[in-house]
Amino acid sequence: MRSRGGRLRVLLDTSFLLPTLGIALGRRDSLVRECLLKLSQVGAEIYFSRYSLLEATWLAARLARRGAFDPDAYAMGLESITRSGRYRQVSERTEAYLLAIRLYELGHRDMIDNLLYASSRQLGLRLLTLDEELRAFIQSRGLEDTLMFPEELLKL
Repeated sequence: MRSRGGRLRVLLDTSFLLPTLGIALGRRDSLVRECLLKLSQVGAEIYFSRYSLLEATWLAARLARRGAFDPDAYAMGLESITRSGRYRQVSERTEAYLLAIRLYELGHRDMIDNLLYASSRQLGLRLLTLDEELRAFIQSRGLEDTLMFPEELLKL
């Protein structure tokens, strides 16, 4: 969705924060990086959720257990996300939590995804994601589709 000034406003799913945190996505790394570059090129307002950082921290902890975690890269990326001014943190309101719970009741069990989707709806943001399962769920329930996938972004 766009701001009054016409700028694209995008909430990043956790996958789109991982490269900044020094966490590789494997075969999707280049696609995610291409999307981040495109967001910069189009001057998009970029938002993140504290819940994505929580999800990334769970992933980082699993990587650390296997000895595949770079704490310096993670710390630098976290500083970049939270303090650089390039990313804006969303503030979830009561309605977002209630919608997330409703989505859970409807059958979508990933509460992080539920909170991100609910925040995107509540704040009028597009949710940039790779999650086809989430889109299928939203469409099957006739919910407002705020999702944006890489192919849509890259066409801008």
